Amino acid sequence: MYIRAAIQSDILCSGERLVETIQCRDHVQILAPLMLIISDFLGLLVRTLTSTQEAESKLDFVERTLSRIMLKAVQILCCSSGLTRLTKTRNSSTVKLSTFSSSSPRKTLCFNPTRMSSSSLPGSDPVPKSPTFVSGDVRKIKFCQWCGGPTKHEIPDGEEKLRAICTRCGKIAYQNPKMVKKVLQVVGCLVEHEGKVLLCKRNIQPSHGLWTLPAGYLEVGESAAEGAMRETWEEAGASVEVVSPFAQLDIPLIGQTYVIFLAKLKNLDFAPGPESLECCLFALDEIPFDSLAFSSIYVTLNLYLEDLRKGEVKFHYGTINKRPGSSPSDIRAFSLDYHLQP
Repeated sequence: MYIRAAIQSDILCSGERLVETIQCRDHVQILAPLMLIISDFLGLLVRTLTSTQEAESKLDFVERTLSRIMLKAVQILCCSSGLTRLTKTRNSSTVKLSTFSSSSPRKTLCFNPTRMSSSSLPGSDPVPKSPTFVSGDVRKIKFCQWCGGPTKHEIPDGEEKLRAICTRCGKIAYQNPKMVKKVLQVVGCLVEHEGKVLLCKRNIQPSHGLWTLPAGYLEVGESAAEGAMRETWEEAGASVEVVSPFAQLDIPLIGQTYVIFLAKLKNLDFAPGPESLECCLFALDEIPFDSLAFSSIYVTLNLYLEDLRKGEVKFHYGTINKRPGSSPSDIRAFSLDYHLQP
């Protein structure tokens, strides 16, 4: 009985060490389901130790098992974030985490999706089809960060990249790099063509049914320009060429940074993707400012029109601060602070 109590105490202490490790990494939500699995497993193991002799023989096994589970937990955490390197010292259960950056071959800014013709209906329009992209090292994501269930690796409907999809809750793990802690980067294109700009009417929340520039979250493994072109392709079916960066807009309240590029259409073959209801080229005096989805898009388009009136398009940086007490849907309730331009 004394040995059994000692084992239970050892398990408790090891479990507390694991909780502290998780908490210090600020990922309690990600590994909470794993903690329940660990608890159930070790509880079953202790209940099987029916004699003092058996308990003594398996005490070392329990310790080694705990060390392996802690190591696996941190490995799952690393695969989920893609931002840490894992090392383990020989003959020790100590796990060390260190930041690293990986280098990848330089990629060109030209985005050339392939197109396939549909033969199912006579006279049907060509159906755009883009290559399969692998976001970061997605195949290393084996478990769901929300419920802990196993994942499968497929291309979801309406998307272009291989994703890790939970087989239990159905959620998709998107690998969005953070510029700094808890800040996500949104990238998009201000597509200009013969004095008109390309806008998409959103088919998803938030701001369903309102107009926006084609934009979305940057993903692991791509540059900002590549991400902007990919989002334009996914939301508007438009193949574009990036001309230059146009604006970087920080929104501290929601932890986002928008990076918008000027781009031009390679051809007029575009159509709404799954996240868009419509895609249209608007003349500059017909832009639906009363039906825009976000303050960032309102600011971007106004800066663009102002530059055109001055006869020179420049790069802009600014911080969008919402007015205290204003509604999130009020896209004009903001101030543009720290506005910088060459």
